[in-house]
Amino acid sequence: MDGHDSPPTPKGSLRKFLEQLSGAGKAIGVLTSGGDAQGMNAAVRAVVRMGIYVGAKVYFIYEGYQGMVDGGSNIVEADWESVSSILQVGGTIIGSARCQDFRSREGRLKAACNLVQLGITSLCVIGGDGSLTGAHIFRTEWSGLLEELARDGKISTEQVQKHGHLNVVGMVGSIDNDFCGTDMTIGTDSALHRIIEVVDAIMTTAQSHQRTFVLEVMGRHCGYLALVSALACGADWVFLPESPPEEGWQENMCVKLSENRARKKRLNIIIVAEGAIDTQNKPITSEQIKELVVTQLGYDTRVTILGHVQRGGTPSAFDRILASRMGVEAVVALLEATPETPACVVSLSGNQAVRLPLMECVQMTQEVQKAMDERRFKDAVQLRGRSFENNLNTYKRLAIKLPDSEIPNSNCNVGVVNVGAPAAGMNAAVRAAVRVGISEGHRMFAVYDGFEGFAKGQIKEIGWGDVGGWTGQGGSILGTKRTLPGKYLEDIAAQMRTHSINALLIIGGFEAYLGLLELLAAREKHEEFCVPMVMVPATVSNNVPGSDFSIGADTALNTITDTCDRIKQSASGTKRRVFIIETMGGFCGYLANMGGLAAGADAAYIFEEPFDIRDLQSNVEHLTEKMKTSIQRGLVLRNENCSENYTTDFIYQLYSEEGKGVFDCRKNVLGHMQQGGAPSPFDRNFGTKISARAMQWISSKLRESAGKGKKFLSDDSVCVLGISKRKLLFQPVAELKKETDFEHRIPKEQWWLKLRPLMKILAKYKVSFEVSDASQLESVQPRGPEEPAAI
Repeated sequence: MDGHDSPPTPKGSLRKFLEQLSGAGKAIGVLTSGGDAQGMNAAVRAVVRMGIYVGAKVYFIYEGYQGMVDGGSNIVEADWESVSSILQVGGTIIGSARCQDFRSREGRLKAACNLVQLGITSLCVIGGDGSLTGAHIFRTEWSGLLEELARDGKISTEQVQKHGHLNVVGMVGSIDNDFCGTDMTIGTDSALHRIIEVVDAIMTTAQSHQRTFVLEVMGRHCGYLALVSALACGADWVFLPESPPEEGWQENMCVKLSENRARKKRLNIIIVAEGAIDTQNKPITSEQIKELVVTQLGYDTRVTILGHVQRGGTPSAFDRILASRMGVEAVVALLEATPETPACVVSLSGNQAVRLPLMECVQMTQEVQKAMDERRFKDAVQLRGRSFENNLNTYKRLAIKLPDSEIPNSNCNVGVVNVGAPAAGMNAAVRAAVRVGISEGHRMFAVYDGFEGFAKGQIKEIGWGDVGGWTGQGGSILGTKRTLPGKYLEDIAAQMRTHSINALLIIGGFEAYLGLLELLAAREKHEEFCVPMVMVPATVSNNVPGSDFSIGADTALNTITDTCDRIKQSASGTKRRVFIIETMGGFCGYLANMGGLAAGADAAYIFEEPFDIRDLQSNVEHLTEKMKTSIQRGLVLRNENCSENYTTDFIYQLYSEEGKGVFDCRKNVLGHMQQGGAPSPFDRNFGTKISARAMQWISSKLRESAGKGKKFLSDDSVCVLGISKRKLLFQPVAELKKETDFEHRIPKEQWWLKLRPLMKILAKYKVSFEVSDASQLESVQPRGPEEPAAI
C-alpha cells in the first residue's frame, strides 16, 4: 500500500483526471429505493467516500423518493465516518420506501425544490427498474420543474440557471437479478447464499426421512434465483416464470421423481419461483405441487417458503466487491457527465464494469415481461440474455438422464482427475463433467488421488447416479494430490492404454497447469498422450494463467470476509485496536487484495506490489490518524508470501512498537480454513458450467477424429478453459507459457491489480486511479458469436 504515490497508470492518473473533472462544487445525492438488497450499503459507502475523495459534497437521501419529496431532515450531508462499519450490514442504512407521491408531478415538484435548495444536481439511484425509470422521468422533466418553481417564486432565476441540469446514474440493487444488460445485480449472490444455506440444511433432514421438499423462492417475474439454486443444489425439478413446463408436466414430473427414488435417491427437491406459471399463464403454486406429489405418488411431502429470509443477512464477498466497484464507477460517471449525457446504469459484464443507457436496459427488461404476458416464452428466455439461457440448458442436461436407448454411443472413454490442493466446487465440476459426458455417449472414468493415483491404476468407471448430491460437498471426493506426472509418465501412459482413455479432463490449480505442460512435452515419447486434454482451473489462490477466476476462490474469499467481520466485531468493545491477518494464496495476492476490499481493510500487503519500510511507516501513521476519529480499529491483510523479510510477525511487532500508546495489535493466521467448507453458490455454479463446457469441447474434438483414428498432435488440443474479460476461452497451454511467471507460480498480468487503488481510496489514501475501461456508453446486448462469461 502506497504512502508515496504509485506511478501514474498509462491512461493518466486520477490526479490528471481530476484536474479536468474535479468534484469541487458538485453535490451528489444518493438514495436507495424499491425492495432492499444486501450490498446496497457497500454501494452507498463507495459513493460517499469516492464523492468526498474527489472533493464533492455527498448527501444521504433517507427513505428513497419519499425522503426526496418530504425534504427537511430526510436530506443530510454525509461525511467519511457516516459510512463506517456498514460494509457488512445487509439491507440499507438510509432506508427505502415505495413512494406514491413521486409518481405525481406535484410530488416531483417538491422533490426538485428540495434538491435545488441544497444545490444537488447529480443523483445516484440504487434500486430496481421501477426506481430507475422514476429517476429517468425526473431527469427529463427537471428543467420544466425548475421553471415552474421559479414562476411560483419558490426558487430564484439564478438558481434555475445554475442548476439547470440533473445528471442521473443508476445501480441495480435487486435480489431477483431481473435487470437486462447486467450480468449480476447487487444482492443476487447474497440471496443465493441464503437459499443454498437453507437447501443444504433441508437436504440432511429430507435424507433422514425420505421426504420430498417443495421450496418456494422469490422472483415474481424472474426465475433467476430458482434456476441458479436448482443448478447449484441439483434439484429434481424447477418451475420458472420464463420457461413454463410443457403440457402434461404433471405426469412427467411424477415419473422423474419416482425414477430418482428407484435409483436409491432418498430425497427429492423441487424448486418453485413465486411467479411460476404454466403455458396458459395460470399460476403454479407450491401447494398445488405438494398436492400432486402426495396424491399421485404418496410421498411424504413438505413445503418451505423462504420469503424474506432471502433479502436478509450479511452481503456475500461478491456483492460487497461488486457494489464497491459500481459505487466508485457511478461517481466517476457523474463527474464525467455533461448536460447531454443520457441517464446511465453502471453494470457488470463478465468482470468488466461498463456503463449502459438506462432507458435501453429498462425497455429490454419490460420486453421480457411483455413476451411472458403474450406467451412468447422462447423470446422471454432469450431476452433474459445468454447467461440465463446457458443456465437453463445446463440444468436440463444435468437433471434429466435420457434413456440409454436415446444416447448415441461414441465408443470413447474420458478420464477425469483432480490435481493440486482441494478447492470448494471441485465436486460440482466433476459431477457436471460426468453427466455431460454420459449424455454425449462417452464412458466416464474417475481417476482417484491425482497423477499418483493415475500411475497406480486407481481408476474406476463412474455413472450418472454416482455423482448425485455432489454439488454441495466441499473438498475433493475423488481425492487430490500435488504430485506432478513427470516421474510417472511411463505408468500413466500404460494406464491410459489399459483403460483406452481417449481424452482427459483435469480439474485443479497451478500443479494441474504444470502437469498439463509435462504431458504435452511427453507426447513425442508416449503416443498415449496424443489425445485432447483440457484443464478447468480450481484453486483458492486464483493463480492459474489463462483465467480471471478459478473454482474455489469465491468460497475462500467468503471465509476470509466472514472471519474479518467477526474479528472486527471482537474489537468493538476494546477501543483502538489493529488486526493483522495473514491469508493464503502462495505468491498470488488475489485473496488478500479482494478480501481487503470486501472486509474494508486499511491495507493489504501483496507480493505483486513491492513495499518497503517507508510504506509500512506511512500505514502506521495513517492508522494513528484514523484512531483520532470515531473509527477506532484497523484491519491489515497480508498475503503469506508477500515478502521474505517483512513477515506477519515482523509487521505485527513493528505496528505494536510504533503504535504504542495509540493502538494495540493482534495477529491472526487464517490457514487451512480457507480451503475447506461447503462451496459458495458462485463456485457451485461456476464449477458446473465451466466443466460442462469443457466436456462439450472434448466431445467436439473427439467427433472431429471419429473413425479416422487420428492422433492429436497440435498444441490446440491441450488447453486451459478460463474466463478472460468477457469471454469463455480455450487457450493452448503452449501459448500460455509466455504469460506465466513460473518461479512465483502466477500469471505475469493479473486483472484484479487495477482494483488496488479502489481499496486504498475507500480507506482514505491518496492514490492514482485508472478510469474504467469503458468510460463511454455502450449499447445493450448485440452479443457476438463468442461465449459470454456471465456466471
